[in-house]
Order: sequence, then C-alpha cells, then structure tokens
Amino acid sequence: MKQEYLKILDIGHSGNSPDEAMTLLEITVSQCSFENKTKAIKVITGHGSGRLRETVRRWCNEQEGRFKEVIYGEDYDMFNKKAVNMRSDCDQPNDIDFGRKNAAVTYIWLR
Repeated sequence: MKQEYLKILDIGHSGNSPDEAMTLLEITVSQCSFENKTKAIKVITGHGSGRLRETVRRWCNEQEGRFKEVIYGEDYDMFNKKAVNMRSDCDQPNDIDFGRKNAAVTYIWLR
C-alpha cells in the first residue's frame, strides 16, 4: 500500500454545490482515516466569497477530537509550531503554500 503523506482535495474549483463539496470532504476524510495511508489533507476552498472556507472550517471545529490538528492556510508558516510539526510528520512535502498566508486552503492533520 502506497503511503501518501499529503493529499490535495480541491473542492473550491470543482463546480460542485457547497453541499456536494462538503459531502466530498467527509468521504475523503473518512476514506483517508480508514485506509491509514494519508497523514494530512490540504483542502483547497478557493478565494471566492469565503462561504465555502467558513463552512469547511466550522465543520472541522465540529469534529473535535477527530483530527490531530486543523491548520488554516494563513497560519501555515515556520512560526506555527503545529504547522512545522505537521510538515515533519508528512516527511516535508513540497508545498508551495508554506509561508504564503493563503486563506484559500485549510490543512487537516489526521490521527
């Protein structure tokens, strides 16, 4: 079974409705958790109106205890210990958003 350290899920540019996007997020998180081969998921919500980003982050907060951590793109830099630890756990993935303060992404660090 191939280890995938950082899975990228783009629900912001998929053309799906917000409900469909959230269903896809739930399915992806459940599948990755069950398969236990992915350490983190980078959820791309896009810039847009911000409604999808808010919905994703609210959903993540409602999942208390399910994830090691949820890291907002604007906090994903070398000054955030949780972000640094997640990158280390993921074997330092080459991620262009590190240090860019990109609010259009949210990282879910899985248990």
